[in-house]
Amino acid sequence: MPNLNKLLAAAAAILALGVAAPQAQDLPDLAGREIVAVTENAYVPLNFADPATGEGIGFEYDLFNEIAKRLNAGVRWELTSWDVMIQSVRDGQFDVGMDGITINDERKGQVDFSDSYLTSQQLMLVRADESRFTDAESFAADASFLVGAQAGTTNFYVAVYNVLDGDEANPRIKLFDTFGASVQALLSGDIDTVLMDQTSANGYIGANPGAFKVVGTPLGTEDFGFIFPPGSDLVAPVNAALAQIKADGTMDALQQKWFYEYNSAQ
Repeated sequence: MPNLNKLLAAAAAILALGVAAPQAQDLPDLAGREIVAVTENAYVPLNFADPATGEGIGFEYDLFNEIAKRLNAGVRWELTSWDVMIQSVRDGQFDVGMDGITINDERKGQVDFSDSYLTSQQLMLVRADESRFTDAESFAADASFLVGAQAGTTNFYVAVYNVLDGDEANPRIKLFDTFGASVQALLSGDIDTVLMDQTSANGYIGANPGAFKVVGTPLGTEDFGFIFPPGSDLVAPVNAALAQIKADGTMDALQQKWFYEYNSAQ
């Protein structure tokens, strides 16, 4: 008589295959279509240039490449600056954009969003030796303290409305062309804090041991999504692949790779 445990294991394997196959078949087949994707390469660990090769790498690269693979599509990667990214995608210059872009109603009026692929919180990144303030309230109380941001980003609006006085022209907010430039200014002492999501803060802390820390409590929660030109036929296929990636553990593996393993290896 066959071993009962072996029979049960075989039955479980057959059932697993029976569930997995329809899931894969349910995804649309884009028949080798080329998707033109754009990012900035300035948002560790989501998208950035590999210090060794200059090649674009990061969580968003891996995630969208995996989505395209499951949809039988190719990806051609392009770069642009944050300040023109949403408008460029809206105008159809690119098929999809990503740069840790927060899903909100204002942007929904300009572009279509995918479902959320990451939820994060806004935090205050400071130099590791910072002792003059410990949270948003003590930072706001001293007019000499400066915060760095990019205009039009979630970080900028959190600085304006959650940290300072609601004045978008407040001289305590120093604007930078890229996110990385604001972090470099923090490191060099030109500003005193940069607001960023938890994942990016982990990335900078991991990539620069002993240089940075986080102070205070989270200032808000945000969901990130891919952006598409209005009416794009890619939204539904990308959402279907994204749901599968979340369900089968691939998303967990990508987060482990970029938010923990990559940081610890630096």
